[in-house]
Amino acid sequence: MDQFYDRLPLQSAFGTLSNPARYTPLPEDWFVGASDIVGSTQAIAEGRYKTVNMIGAAVISAQINAAAGQAFPFVFGGDGAAFACPPERAETASHALAAVQCWAGEEFGLQLRVAMVPVSAIRKAGRDVAVARYQASGDVDYAMFSGGGLSWAEAEMKQGRFNLPRAGAGTQPDLTGLSCRWSPIKARNGQILSVLIQPEEGAEAVKVAALIDAVLKVVGDLDRNGHPTPAEGPDAGWPPAGADIEARATHGKLTVGKRKRQILFETFMAWVLIKTGLKVGGFDARGYARTVAENADFRKFDDGLKMTLDCDDATAARLTAVLETARMAGTIRYGTHSQSEALMTCIVPSMQRDDHVHFIDGAAGGYTQAATQIKSGSA
Repeated sequence: MDQFYDRLPLQSAFGTLSNPARYTPLPEDWFVGASDIVGSTQAIAEGRYKTVNMIGAAVISAQINAAAGQAFPFVFGGDGAAFACPPERAETASHALAAVQCWAGEEFGLQLRVAMVPVSAIRKAGRDVAVARYQASGDVDYAMFSGGGLSWAEAEMKQGRFNLPRAGAGTQPDLTGLSCRWSPIKARNGQILSVLIQPEEGAEAVKVAALIDAVLKVVGDLDRNGHPTPAEGPDAGWPPAGADIEARATHGKLTVGKRKRQILFETFMAWVLIKTGLKVGGFDARGYARTVAENADFRKFDDGLKMTLDCDDATAARLTAVLETARMAGTIRYGTHSQSEALMTCIVPSMQRDDHVHFIDGAAGGYTQAATQIKSGSA
């Protein structure tokens, strides 16, 4: 079993990850998996943002289940996801990725692009994929990526290169643990701001790192660095708004109706326990909600910086001024999108453990909409 990712050090200071020296290049024989939803902007305009996020998280959920406990680097992008795997897992990972593509089309009528790209091909093109492990909490860490390789792989995928063969009709991925049960997270300070920052082609790494440091300094003035989830955890309203989508995503051999009834019962019990503070069988629902907040992935390095922030208008204006100055200097490209709520999509292998992961995006398109707003300093 490849031990590369297991041996990477866990890094607890998010700000240090603007330094490229904190990252380790992937082994030459590894693969990068890429995915994104065709027409995601239109789907979001139609109000299908929960579905878009669910499909993006499903890519990761299927890989986690296929990996059977082996840790690997992955990143959630809103309307898709990316990951990396060693060569001995490439075939299994490809099958899981193709299964999600089939499922997304048959269950939700959305086309998911999928590709597996050799790291060697990325390096031959003059890019790289380097990773670091950021410890978000005592039980969860997330991969951070640098080198431009993920962006290159996604661009190649969109051109029809490295695409995977389609799975047979009816192929179902294993999405055990995937859920969408928390209520939308309302902004407490004025707005939920989605921010996407990418280095401009040819920009000096030291200048990009300095810009990221300046951005994190501005964001550092926000409560908990702009974390959109309250420290006590998100609200568990009932019935959950995402019950239909989760039922369609995880019904397996059950009917959608039966799976939805299961979800409604489970979430009702959780809602009661959170509201009353009662503990059943040693399960502390309020403690679980606090852990959800600690484990949530609201900021990441993904060939640049992505953040979903609970932000006041004054801080948003300061942030925009810093970004615009850097754009004009030809250092970065950036996009932002403001909305009133954030969404959380979760992968929970077991509610008895604290290693569950939670992906946050803006509720009105978030990262997808920010990407459409990117302004280029070279334009």
